Order: sequence, then structure tokens, then C-alpha cells
Amino acid sequence: MVGYDPKPDGRNNTKLQVAVAGSVSGLVTRALISPFDVIKIRFQLQHERLSRRDPNAKYHGIFQASRQILQEEGLTAFWKGHIPAQILSIGYGAVQVYNTLRHAVGTMYRSEGPRVFYKGLAPTLIAIFPYAGLQFSCYSSLKHLYKWAMPAEGKKNENLQNLLCGSGAGVISKTLTYPLDLFKKRLQVGGFEHARAAFGQVRRYKGLMDCAKQVLQKEGALGFFKGLSPSLLKAALSTGFMFFWYEFFCNVFHCMNRTASQR
Repeated sequence: MVGYDPKPDGRNNTKLQVAVAGSVSGLVTRALISPFDVIKIRFQLQHERLSRRDPNAKYHGIFQASRQILQEEGLTAFWKGHIPAQILSIGYGAVQVYNTLRHAVGTMYRSEGPRVFYKGLAPTLIAIFPYAGLQFSCYSSLKHLYKWAMPAEGKKNENLQNLLCGSGAGVISKTLTYPLDLFKKRLQVGGFEHARAAFGQVRRYKGLMDCAKQVLQKEGALGFFKGLSPSLLKAALSTGFMFFWYEFFCNVFHCMNRTASQR
């Protein structure tokens, strides 16, 4: 975790414990923010406007979508696609999850061949470089702004600086590169249009440029940013949860070490 030094704050955590705390905090955070990911993807894949004024729109807001998903699919629907976390955290159930995953992979391979696993690769690769570059650039700029605007006593809290500047950089870079994430999701579900027919309109795309063209023509410029609000909310909560759970597990390890040394 950026900005963490186990010695000055009095904790005697080992490097292994710090690594474990970071990994576990990531696992817990991913589990907690999964519902926002599910809602974001539903918004991204909805071709109708995210508005109550569109009678064909299945979803038109975060709270409305949450109620709709809960009523129609149950609470577990908010963790659909959360297979890696399930495999890591569930014992017996992991076998069932694995069998489901194996069946899905086999079906996809038989129906469309090996290329099916790389749908949406182009926008993913295109997004990597500007997203990473924007993150570092914005983070650096926000740190300079923070130091200029913050009083002298506030500059001593590096964790707060990392939290605010990191969150700000993430929000800016995610917003600017968000359309590429939407294109990726649209292309990834290609070939499974029949499975999502109940969610509204179904379209087919020939590739990245065709996807961008159709979204612009049929959904307008705002169509490129469908699902942005839950995505940014997820990003903000993710940062906060990561810091909280990271510090929590570091403190747990510190207490364990102190207890062991007193024996």
C-alpha cells in the first residue's frame, strides 16, 4: 500500500504480513463493491436510454436497478461473475463453481472457437496506455496542487494525501477512458445476444469502430458513458475500503506479534 511504513507508526509488521494484509484487503474490498460492478455492466449493455422517459428502458438509475435486480434475481445476483473470490473463499462450494466455469468455457469454445476468449481485447489494449499514463500524470499534478492548497500541518498526513490524490487521479483517468470499457463489454457479449434479450434491444457489432459508430448514432454521445456513475462510486468506495481493511489487518497482525512476543 502506497504511503505505508510499518515502523514509524509503532507497528512491527513483517513484509509478509504487509503483503498478506494488502492481498486480503483487496479480496474483501472486491467482494464488497461487486454490486456496483454488476450494476455498471447492466447499464453498459443497455442500448435504451438510462431514463424513466424511455418506456423500453429496463434500468434508469442505481437505486431503481438495485431494486429491480433484487426482486427479479435475488440477492446473489449482485455477485454474479465473482468467481475468483468465490474460489478463494469457499471450500465445498468452490468445486461447484469450478464445474460451472468449466462448463461455460467448454460451451464457448465449442460454439465459437478459441477467438471467443479474446473478444473486447482491442479496446482493452488501447485503454491500458492512456489510463496508466493519465493516472500517473493526474496523480502527480494533484499532489502538487494538494501541497500548494493544504496548510502546513495538513501536509504531514501522507496517507490522506495519497488517498485524496489517488482517488482524484482514478476518477479523472477512468472518466476519460470510460468509453473504451463500454466498447469492451459490448464486444465481449457478442454471440450471446439471445441470453440478454429479456434486458431490451439486441445489437451485433463487427468490431471496435463499428461498435463506437453504432453507439454514437443510436444512443448519442452520452451513450459512451452509460454506467459511469456506479463505476465512479465503486472506484471511490474501493479506495476507502482498501485503506480501511488494509489498516485493519495490519493492526490485527501487530496485535498477534505483540501477544506472541510477550509469551
